[in-house]
Order: sequence, then C-alpha cells, then structure tokens
Amino acid sequence: MKYVLLVGCLAYLMVTTVMANETLQTLFDFTGADAAKEWQTVNDGVMGGVSEGKFKITDNKTLEFFGTLSLANNGGFASVRTKPKKLSFEKGDTLIAKIRGDGREYMLNLYPTKQRVAYSYRATVQTKKDQWIEVKVPLDKFEATSFGNVVKNAGAMKPSDVNSLGFMLGDKKAGPFKLEVEWIKLE
Repeated sequence: MKYVLLVGCLAYLMVTTVMANETLQTLFDFTGADAAKEWQTVNDGVMGGVSEGKFKITDNKTLEFFGTLSLANNGGFASVRTKPKKLSFEKGDTLIAKIRGDGREYMLNLYPTKQRVAYSYRATVQTKKDQWIEVKVPLDKFEATSFGNVVKNAGAMKPSDVNSLGFMLGDKKAGPFKLEVEWIKLE
C-alpha cells in the first residue's frame, strides 16, 4: 500500500511539474546557431560617453553581456537588447529571466514599437554575485522612462506595443561588469 501511494505521489508531482513548465513560453534562449543575430548593444557612445558594453554567446549557450562602465564625457550606461520583433505580450504576463551577475543592479527594459528618443519601460533587477537566479517581473510593474528618468502620467504600457527587450547597466559605478543570461521566458 505504501509503495502504491508513493508511486501515485511521484506521478502527480511529475505531471504537476510538466504542466507548470508548459505554461512558460520561451522568448529567448541561446542554443541556436543564429542566437547572436537577434541581439545588439547600445551604449552611451550615442551621446558622447565612452562605456564599452559587448555581448557574446558562450560555449555554455548563454548570452554574456560584459564590458566597462565609464562616467567620462557625461556617459554612464551600457545595454544589450533584442532587435525589434513581435513579442506577443499580453496584459497580465510576467517576464522571467535566468541570470547570473556580478552583484550589481541592472535594469530590464522593454521598448515600444513607437520610437521615442531614449524611451523604455524599466524594472530593476538585483543580481547576486556569481549565483544563478530567476527574476520574475510582471509587465504591469515596469515604469515608463526617458533618458533614465521616470515619466510621470505616462499611462499604462500597452503590452502588444512592446517589440524589444534588453538589459542595461547604469548604476553610476565605473568599472568592469558582467551579466550572463541563460534564457528569458514569458508566463
């Protein structure tokens, strides 16, 4: 009887785990041969800064965003983001990313289809030095920003208007940085 109960419990746990995993939609992973083609860097050089942010796909099939943040010439940010594409976000969705960082605070940015200068929706993501963590951010927790400042009375983000996402470092701490991303999913 105990054996049957144990087998039944294990089967339930396996089905529950499979069902839970099926509710997640993978937006980006880095296992495909063309994974790097979907990404680009945008650094403070667009406004005269000299920060160096780069990315590569590692042998472990992760995206590694790395470089040196500089505050010279009124700079101070480096970012990696996807090239525009349909992401199919809906109201109530949550972004989940598996990341390993350097202990610094990064921003997870969403970019709308309507191009506005230096405009994004932003949520902060605190990394733990050299530890893999999963961060979950509901879409309704992102704040409208322009040139790094919160835009008051911007209204709610329309999820279907988002066509790009990425990570940005702009913590006003000059020096080297590294963030690794295993995947980004939607719940």
